[in-house]
Amino acid sequence: MCKITYFVAATLDGFIASPDADHSMFLEGQDHGAWVLDTLPETLPTALRQRIPGLAERANRRFDTVLMGRGTYERGLRDGATSPYQHLRQYVVSAGLDSTPDRSVEVVAGDPLDFVRTLKKEDGLGIWLCGGGKAAATLRDEIDELIVKINPVVIGSGVPLFDSGYSPQHYEVVSGRVFDSGVTIMTYTRARP
Repeated sequence: MCKITYFVAATLDGFIASPDADHSMFLEGQDHGAWVLDTLPETLPTALRQRIPGLAERANRRFDTVLMGRGTYERGLRDGATSPYQHLRQYVVSAGLDSTPDRSVEVVAGDPLDFVRTLKKEDGLGIWLCGGGKAAATLRDEIDELIVKINPVVIGSGVPLFDSGYSPQHYEVVSGRVFDSGVTIMTYTRARP
């Protein structure tokens, strides 16, 4: 059974993007970038993978599927990325999006929980939820692991890590690492009753 990992960058105050879906406040590369390249290389967009020598040929280590919310996908579209993760199976969770400009990106318009439960039963590598806050809130009960790149910045408002109402859910710490850049990468698993 595959597990879902929500791997995402966040601010100290728990936002994954600015109110207009900008990510420029996050530190890119630096010392924590080497950790991402070594540990989760498939989470880099295909266009970036092709610019790093040898990375495009490297096999996926943890994930063969990516899920993203409509806002996350549309942010990539604004930058010209119609198929941002061509090296993964790509799904956009959205009740309001009918189609995408690229056939390799499939829209999940029905019940995303049923869809994800079916995906988790398939053989293969893991499933990466790359954002956004609404998709994470919808799929929260199916998220098995949470990896957060906590950036040393506070923005006050924006897209929250989980865009939902109050409903406590406990996680257990698996690991944590603080980098010289100030970025902390924390890994959690959902506590099971």
